[in-house]
Amino acid sequence: MKKTKRLIAILLGAMMIVTLMSGCGSTAPAATTAPPTEAPSAVPSAAPSVDPTVEPTVEPAPDPVELYVAAAASLTDVIAEIAEEYKIVAPHVTIIPTFASSGALQTQIEEGAPADVFLSAAQKQMDALADAGLIIDDTRSNLLVNKVVLIVPADSDADIASFEDVATDKVTMVAIGDETVPVGQYTQEIYTFLGTWDAIQAKANLGADVRAVLTWVESGDVDCGIVYATDAASTEGVKVICEAPEGSHKPVIYPGAVVAATENQAEAEAFLEFLTGDVAVAAFEKAGFAMAQ
Repeated sequence: MKKTKRLIAILLGAMMIVTLMSGCGSTAPAATTAPPTEAPSAVPSAAPSVDPTVEPTVEPAPDPVELYVAAAASLTDVIAEIAEEYKIVAPHVTIIPTFASSGALQTQIEEGAPADVFLSAAQKQMDALADAGLIIDDTRSNLLVNKVVLIVPADSDADIASFEDVATDKVTMVAIGDETVPVGQYTQEIYTFLGTWDAIQAKANLGADVRAVLTWVESGDVDCGIVYATDAASTEGVKVICEAPEGSHKPVIYPGAVVAATENQAEAEAFLEFLTGDVAVAAFEKAGFAMAQ
């Protein structure tokens, strides 16, 4: 019995040794670390294929627009200049200006003449159109400020030094705007303030707009005239004697608005907005206007 147990023990030991030896011999391969994978270089995506049978999409050009601008005569030169500049911003829009006294333009608009934008030299005419519902109220704004001045021909040697002198024997004839013209209305205010309106009326040559007054003074047909500072600055044919006495008349404010009958409201509003931008402001200031806003 003891021999049998010893024999079993020997066999079991031998089997354990064989197992251990086979385990050592079958060594598992060492784990290897894969080299870092380099990020693939960016490859430009292929251009989308173009189907030659499909027409490319092209944005249609805006329809041509003719924009009628009714502007006070004192704006003649500067609005013509700004209209040229506006062609760069809106090449599809053609500005067609009409220049006359603000009173004449008011009447034309009331009678249905073509107008998209109204630029007045005074509030009175704009107020009348607003009361009649002929402008779009929320497009109205004050744009410019001007001054009223006394002028004489450039070669004049007359002894005229003030607005008060015009009412004296120093002046035989004075050119002023008529009662429908803003500059004429300002003139009446000035001489009513000075107490000499009757004397001025007796020697007045009445112009249909401020440019008519300017022309008469340039030509020497009158001794002197009353115009806006910007008109006087537009020519070398006159010289400025002085500005109107302080407080003698209402401020010379130029309002602008879109006319209610317009069929091009968006374009009209865009042009009004352009008039307050850098390009237009530079042109107005060069002409002698100040901005109201």
